[in-house]
Amino acid sequence: MHDDGRYDDPRVNRSEGPGSGVDPVSRETDHQQGWTTGGQPTIRPPEHDSGVRREPPAVGAARPVPESYVLPPSVPSGPDGRPVNAPDDRVATSVRRNAGASSRFEAPVHGNTPPVPAQPHPGAVPDAVTMVGAPGPGAVDAADAAYVSRETPTREEDDPPLAMEAMRAVQILNPSGEVTMPRPERTRVMCVANQKGGVGKTTTTVNLAVALALHGNRVLVVDLDPQGNASTGLNVPHHTGVPDVYDCLIDSVPLAEVAQEVEGIPNLWCVPATIDLAGAEIELVSVVARESRLNRAIEAYPGHFDYVFIDCPPSLGLLTVNALVAAQEVLIPIQCEYYALEGLNQLINNINLVRQHLNPKLAVSTILLTMYDRRTRLADAVEQDVRNHFGDKVLQAVIPRNVRVSEAPSYGQSVMTYDPGSRGATSYFEAAQEIAERGAKEPVNRNA
Repeated sequence: MHDDGRYDDPRVNRSEGPGSGVDPVSRETDHQQGWTTGGQPTIRPPEHDSGVRREPPAVGAARPVPESYVLPPSVPSGPDGRPVNAPDDRVATSVRRNAGASSRFEAPVHGNTPPVPAQPHPGAVPDAVTMVGAPGPGAVDAADAAYVSRETPTREEDDPPLAMEAMRAVQILNPSGEVTMPRPERTRVMCVANQKGGVGKTTTTVNLAVALALHGNRVLVVDLDPQGNASTGLNVPHHTGVPDVYDCLIDSVPLAEVAQEVEGIPNLWCVPATIDLAGAEIELVSVVARESRLNRAIEAYPGHFDYVFIDCPPSLGLLTVNALVAAQEVLIPIQCEYYALEGLNQLINNINLVRQHLNPKLAVSTILLTMYDRRTRLADAVEQDVRNHFGDKVLQAVIPRNVRVSEAPSYGQSVMTYDPGSRGATSYFEAAQEIAERGAKEPVNRNA
């Protein structure tokens, strides 16, 4: 090496210029070296010296070792026969680039030479590995990593969300009209009751009825709440002057003359409730057999139903007592909050009183957890308490908080028809299927 920093070797002399056909090597850059069997130092030539384009090797294959070139004798060597500026060991470094950040590492330095940040290959992809020195088996450097396709799937992708939602919608709507849910041997009269308001009694009644009707069951919904929300959810007229359940309780009008067929849902009928029902509690006080008026109306119905759902008001008055006397089973929706548990014991006590004195065949058959919020520990605690206390009576299906369930009544629909692919519709469909399967396996009349 001369005093002006030039080497005698023209291969590493910068004065040759770009057009000379040689590859200038900086004094601050380590040689990419290998070793011959004879112990003489060798160096890998640049790929463009030969003028022949190299095809990239297959991904994962070992990179072929190029032919060895013995360094010219003019390059000074140390006592061990290695170039004076060669590193002590063959170095393998990895260039790993993370998203949003650039990875830097320092190349091996010798003497007082300052560190030089390594520059990744222009075409390298993340996690490309650059091997310095003779490549080992299976090594792929940055130049070869550039040829790795980024479109190669790393794992088996699931179906797109829209495709999954469409599949659920078709399953729930059941356009073929086939009977996919088992029909019970005899009519199941289910009373949906809870004196706590806002736990999802009406929503549960409407969506379970629609789900069962869409899958081949004949269903009747009796709206026994003066607010008439079940009638609204099924888009059944319930304004003043429309024959309703009040006429059945007070004037003994046959239920067949009051029931209305639900538009767009085959096999589903609804007995609406108007504001007149608000005064039925007072008028029933002086009526003979006031607790069994609804039971007589349902038994006198000429047609046959697989399910009769009675939507109760949020109270324990005479209307709720009429529903408990007419029903065989009680379905209790429980909101996953503490207030919903507080009045549950009182409801169970009243059900036991009705069974002892008025309806011996009444039983609590189904518990449904509603408005479940998986983000809170309270919901998990309420679920565990309810399952530990009621056991198998609690459905495995849990109704989550879902805005589609709340939006559906404003369009006069259930969530099953408003957005059949939503989580709310899927959960109610699973609950209805579970109720149907339990009814087919177990006897309808059973003691609690």
